[in-house]
Formats: sequence, C-alpha cells, structure tokens
Amino acid sequence: MSSVQTLLVAADEAGIRLDRWFKRRFPDIGHGLLEKWLRTGQVRVDGKRVKASERLEAGQEIRVPPLPAAEAPKPDKPKRPPVDEATARMLKDAVLYKDDDVIVLNKPPGLAVQGGTGMAEKHLDAYLDALCFDKAERPRLVHRLDKDTSGVLLLGRTASAAAKLAAAFKSRAAHKCYWALVVGVPKHRQGRIDAPLAKLPGRAGEKMAVDEDEGKRAVTWYRVVDNALRRAAWLEMEPRTGRTHQLRAHCALLETPILGDGKYGGTEAFIAGTGISRKLHLHARAVRIPHPRGGELLVTAPLPEHMAKSFEFFGFEPAQAGKPFTAFEGE
Repeated sequence: MSSVQTLLVAADEAGIRLDRWFKRRFPDIGHGLLEKWLRTGQVRVDGKRVKASERLEAGQEIRVPPLPAAEAPKPDKPKRPPVDEATARMLKDAVLYKDDDVIVLNKPPGLAVQGGTGMAEKHLDAYLDALCFDKAERPRLVHRLDKDTSGVLLLGRTASAAAKLAAAFKSRAAHKCYWALVVGVPKHRQGRIDAPLAKLPGRAGEKMAVDEDEGKRAVTWYRVVDNALRRAAWLEMEPRTGRTHQLRAHCALLETPILGDGKYGGTEAFIAGTGISRKLHLHARAVRIPHPRGGELLVTAPLPEHMAKSFEFFGFEPAQAGKPFTAFEGE
C-alpha cells in the first residue's frame, strides 16, 4: 500500500465534484471505497470532512489515504506532442513578466485556457511546454480566463510557487482589474454590484444568472472611466469574488451588456453600422498579487488589437484610467 498523500487541487480542476476529482486522479478507486473513506474521515479537504458532492476550488489540499496496491494510480499518460513553432513564438511574445517562480502572460482572445469537449489540443494547457525556458518542468496554471477574454494570466514555474499563487486567489489576496466596453451607459457612474450567481439549468450551456436563493455571492466594484454619448461606455471593474462569467452577468444586470457578448446581451450587445469588431470586449487589464518569495507583484497588459481599435473609434484614451486599483482603494 502507498502512504498518505496531500494533493493540491489544480486550476483546471476547480469547480468539479470531489468524487469526479478522484475519478480523474485515481480511476481504479470505486465509489464505494471513496464513500467509506469519507464516512471515516480518511479523505478531507483543507482538513475538513466533506461529502462526495463537494465542489472543489483551486489551491485546496486533499488528504488521500494509503491506496491499495491494486488501486494505485496508473502510469502517466504519453507525453504531449511538441508545440509547433508558430504557437510557441506566439506564447513567448505574450510573456509580460518572468522570473524563477512566475510567468505572466497577456492571453490573446480566442485561446482557451483548458480543454473541453470537442477542443482537442487547442488550448493553453496543452502548449505550456513551450514556456519552460530554462526549467525542466512545465509551468502550471493557477487561475483561469474565459476563452474570449484577453489579458493577464499567471503561471507558477514550480509546484511550490503555483500552490502559493493559487492560495492567493483562493483567499482573495490577489486583486484583478478588468476593462470592458459596454453598450449603453450605467445609470450610476460608480458603484458596487452584489448579486449572487448560479448556473442556469438545462441546455443553456455554461451560463450564469442571478439567483437569490441558490446563487453564490458575487461582488463587483465598477466605475465609468469615459463614455461616448449614450452609445457606449468604458468600465473599469474589480471583482471581489471569482464566480464564472461574473463580470459578463453583472454588466448585463446593469442593462449595459459587454460589447460583443451575445451570450448575455443578445442582439443588444452589438452596435450595428459601425464596423466595430463583434469580439468580446473584456480584458484582464492588471493583477496585483503577493509574490511567492515575498513582496508584491503588479503587472498590466496592453489591450488586444480589436479593443484598441474600438477605443480609438470612441475616442477613449487608456491613460485616462490612471493606475490600476486606485479607484477602489478603501472600498
């Protein structure tokens, strides 16, 4: 039998149930044995007893009891195919910051962070071998961005660094600043949105909606940096929680959907007759986070091409926003 293990929940495992996490990590462990371990407290999450249906968060620690020899994990899967030169060059050009512990990327819009049904290998996690640089091990994802959202994305270059970064996101010690162009102008030029979100049932896909009864608390601070008459506004936002599609759902709640976000705004998320890109206009502008070795890391990401063109169209100047996070200090 193996010994007791303490394993970290990876970024791409956030949101899945504990029983499914075990099925991924230890496919030969039956559900009956897992339930026995849970009843007897041999399996714990962050030191606490939980149920098989517990939803996991990145950075959580899972205690795994000794595995029977016949149920020990199988050998690792075959190595991934090498990353093609064009993709490797694109990713290296997207690096905003790099040291021995951290890599910060400016993720381009349209690139998924993790894989999914029908996505094959076309996602960032499959390409991370291209960002090893001088280290033997591949970097690790510590948080996520939607496929169509651009901007700051952090990677841990060691297991220890990744765990500390993931823990910072989990504890809300990390702060994220987003820029968005929205259709219309919010009634209040600055405020807080505190509206719980839950996943819509049925065939809506991954879509969230305000649900006062079943939703998880979601809080976003926002301010209007500038606006073009009543047609569009430039918002700076700082999410204080990390719910799926939080900013997209909250902007729709303000009745000012993010430009290009047909999923949450329908036809009202587009401005006809302007030639403006129909891509999602949501950008992770900056992150401020404790560095794994101490101190603080602050990184900003320039706008993607389609958003830069839209800013120019409306006459918005990025310098107007000032330094990231200053608008919400003390809030």
